[in-house]
Amino acid sequence: MNTLKVSLKDAEKTKVVLMKNGLLDNSRSIGKTKNFIFFPVVSASEAKKLISGAKLVKKALEKRKKITKLKGMVGKKLTKKELGMLKRAYDVIGTIAVMEIPRELEKKEKILARALLKLNKRIKTVVKKAGGHFGEFRVQKMKHLAGIKTQETIHGENGIRLKLNVETVYFSPRLSSERKRIAELVKKGEKVLVMFSGCGPYVCVIAKKSPAKEVVGVEINPSGHKYAQENLKLNKIGNARLYLGDVKKIVPELKEKFDRILMPLPKSAEDFLETALIAAKKETVIHFYDFLHETEIPHRAFYKIEKACKRNNLKCKMLNWVKCGQQAPRVYRICVDFEVV
Repeated sequence: MNTLKVSLKDAEKTKVVLMKNGLLDNSRSIGKTKNFIFFPVVSASEAKKLISGAKLVKKALEKRKKITKLKGMVGKKLTKKELGMLKRAYDVIGTIAVMEIPRELEKKEKILARALLKLNKRIKTVVKKAGGHFGEFRVQKMKHLAGIKTQETIHGENGIRLKLNVETVYFSPRLSSERKRIAELVKKGEKVLVMFSGCGPYVCVIAKKSPAKEVVGVEINPSGHKYAQENLKLNKIGNARLYLGDVKKIVPELKEKFDRILMPLPKSAEDFLETALIAAKKETVIHFYDFLHETEIPHRAFYKIEKACKRNNLKCKMLNWVKCGQQAPRVYRICVDFEVV
């Protein structure tokens, strides 16, 4: 993979610049020799421009293992019962860690946050989820716990950078592999529609990392749309268009047909299937996301798709389905890939 080779004396300032600009690839470990440091980067050309004197070299770096030492680090400050309640999983979005802290541990949340800062030097801010996703924009309140007081960051994944505010924009770093999967399915010359495009993660990954001719994103959240516009510029993407508004209104107004359509809104995507079908043609592939109990996978999603197609006098062919996350015990986010025939 591409790495930035710098001398040991320049390592710390280089790391700061890479992190600030979302160029450090958090999925890989940093390499080290006696005299040099090798930083994994998401965009070699951009990193080279920012770091004078650095060299780009190909070097195999190990995948980072998830840090699971938090429980041991705070063991003496929590009771045995409290340790049992501690959730070790947390999301890292750029330089911001997003924790889920049970109500029973709220009195210890500052201790946990400060421990996380010490544990992972790449994290500069720790916030916690203060309630579930709510409202039309599916956003989530956050409470600052430790570190730099900010909600804005630049997140690096799949060779792109995404600027966003973790409270005003819905974004899940856990869908990085799913975004890569979809991009790898896109064929040369395809015209792709991304419904509910948010700050542009699917739009940017597909536009930058696939042979798509054009990618069109539609998002109703003004904050998500604003960041998506910034992210097109940040990643120097010229083959994408963005629209602000309700997909049920925007998509019919476009009067366009697409080769591939994404519907990454699992909670109520079925309400938008007919809108997607308006923009589909024969052989269009649609990626439909849904939250389902394990006993309903995948037949419940198949039923929703077939019902919508039947209402629109269309036929469909199921191509594939995958699990791409977990919402609750035994409840999973799935994606069904189907073709209009």
